[in-house]
Amino acid sequence: MTTMTTASSSAVREFKMPDVGEGLTEAEILKWYVQPGDTVTDGQVVCEVETAKAAVELPIPFDGVVHELRFPEGTTVDVGEVIISVDTGGGDAAPAAEAPAAAPAPAAEPEAPAGRQPVLVGYGVAESSTKRRPRKGAGVPEQAAAAAQATGTPVAGLAAAAIQGELNGHGAAVASRPLAKPPVRKLAKDLGVDLAGVVPSGPDGIITREDVHAAAAPAPVAPAEAPAPVSRETTPAAAAPVQSAGARETRIPVKGVRKATAQAMVGSAFTAPHVTEFVTVDVTRTMKLVEELKADKDMAGLRVNPLLLIAKAILVAIRRNPDINAAWDEAAQEIVLKHYVNLGIAAATPRGLIVPNIKDAHARTLPELARSLGELVATAREGRTSPGDMQGGTITITNVGVFGVDTGTPILNPGESAILAVGAIKLQPWVHKGKVKPRQVTTLALSFDHRLVDGELGSKFLADVAAVLEQPKRLITWA
Repeated sequence: MTTMTTASSSAVREFKMPDVGEGLTEAEILKWYVQPGDTVTDGQVVCEVETAKAAVELPIPFDGVVHELRFPEGTTVDVGEVIISVDTGGGDAAPAAEAPAAAPAPAAEPEAPAGRQPVLVGYGVAESSTKRRPRKGAGVPEQAAAAAQATGTPVAGLAAAAIQGELNGHGAAVASRPLAKPPVRKLAKDLGVDLAGVVPSGPDGIITREDVHAAAAPAPVAPAEAPAPVSRETTPAAAAPVQSAGARETRIPVKGVRKATAQAMVGSAFTAPHVTEFVTVDVTRTMKLVEELKADKDMAGLRVNPLLLIAKAILVAIRRNPDINAAWDEAAQEIVLKHYVNLGIAAATPRGLIVPNIKDAHARTLPELARSLGELVATAREGRTSPGDMQGGTITITNVGVFGVDTGTPILNPGESAILAVGAIKLQPWVHKGKVKPRQVTTLALSFDHRLVDGELGSKFLADVAAVLEQPKRLITWA
């Protein structure tokens, strides 16, 4: 699609869809924050896009007047495609303002090249260092420099800047748009709150989470309980399920995280030969230790729950059975032993399943592990998990017990050797010291790649995890 003839071609600059996930091939435009004729400034967020890894806000790297939006909301666009053009010529600003009347219809969604496969978090994407945008107080020129790289080769700097999404209110505020960070905007969307009607209480007029909750409080029915706003997949009009009165079926487009997860799970299930083993264990002593740790001053302010001690039990069991922490290199026909543990935690979010991981979890103390778990969960719930946080996992925990489920047969994350499913912890009759007593019991299920882990190794590892949870003093004696 060509730019309008009313603007000088030399003064019109184009902004391309960047690789905001390091290795991704496409992204869906969720929402435009500007329209043709609007004035934009360097670093201003112009749209929100969703990839298979995250939903991010994209800042424009130059000043000017919006000349053309190339694609409508709900369109999936290939990385490298021009999505917006801006007239940066001072003398042509007035003609460009006529864009709403003269702009041609947006282009149809381009057909994806054959063979392209969206990449799920950490699966098949090369490791790379991620440069984070300076925090609040950093100069706008630095932010603009990072964003400007997106017009050429895709770089991680723009991904980090977009994910952090704190440009508005720090030198690039837009008067017509309420100031709020991306997690707050998502919260408002989920609660059905219009930010334009929210009274800000944060510094520089920024809307906080508390402001959104306060605005939502008077509502007679809590919008957060409504199913429709929860998922980002149903936010754009183009992605909404189509249903008519009396319809017997509803079709929901599969895209973003859900689509990538589905493809990765199919690939894993039909590539790695899965074996799943189960063990039911008395975790009464572990539950008592959890309560003691909550009262410990050294753990004050930290997230202390059974998952913390389960994570620690896995790390101890890996130390006793190091061969389970490995990966299969198909190309080289080699087993790669990992001398570090990036512990993944499967998290169910409104956008679908994601598996961020705690880097070098094996080297962390219990308080450090608790702090990392707390930050990981909070970040995932707010939709701020970065692509780097979801790469390079070695072994994963999935806690199905929070849904009241006793156990399951989890599917491996591609590239990992094992995944442990933790069932619900509840009182059950149990033989303890020769008598039947009510005890806190749970069932663990371990799925592992039989190319890497034989039955003996998998059984020993699972038995060690269970033994630590049954007698948590082994966290000391076996460490």
